[in-house]
Amino acid sequence: MIQGFTETNISANISTEDNRIDTSVSSTQIRFLVKFINDLDGSIVYCYPTSTIFNRYSVMNFTYESVLANVNFYSAGIHLLPSGHWKYEVYEVSWIGTVTVILGKAPATETDVLSVSDTNGVVQGIVTKGILNLTEKAGTEQVQYNQHPEPSEDNFIYYGQ
Repeated sequence: MIQGFTETNISANISTEDNRIDTSVSSTQIRFLVKFINDLDGSIVYCYPTSTIFNRYSVMNFTYESVLANVNFYSAGIHLLPSGHWKYEVYEVSWIGTVTVILGKAPATETDVLSVSDTNGVVQGIVTKGILNLTEKAGTEQVQYNQHPEPSEDNFIYYGQ
């Protein structure tokens, strides 16, 4: 499970290497396409996070973009709203030649197929899935109470006879 706050950058350690699919290329030729699915309305958001691959896991960093029109999911940009539970799926994308994560060189979805080329990425398959618990920023969701003055008379409730 990934824990994050709305309107902030998110960093996550995700187990990816135990399910690695394309072992014929080095880890420098691998990128991850992350698909977020909102539990409330079913909306879908894709992102290529900046990632560092270690022996057993990957550190993935997502950058919050405050303006939805400025979100570039090829360069780790996300704009996840509303808060709540988002399911995530991580897909392995591999390159044989130069890795270029831009439109036309990297698949936009898990079903996107680009023309055959060493410089185009290929979605190998899903390597892991889980839940992102996206919480409101501190202070925006707190319960507020009204304090009323103490009654000046007895405050009894009579029932029955």
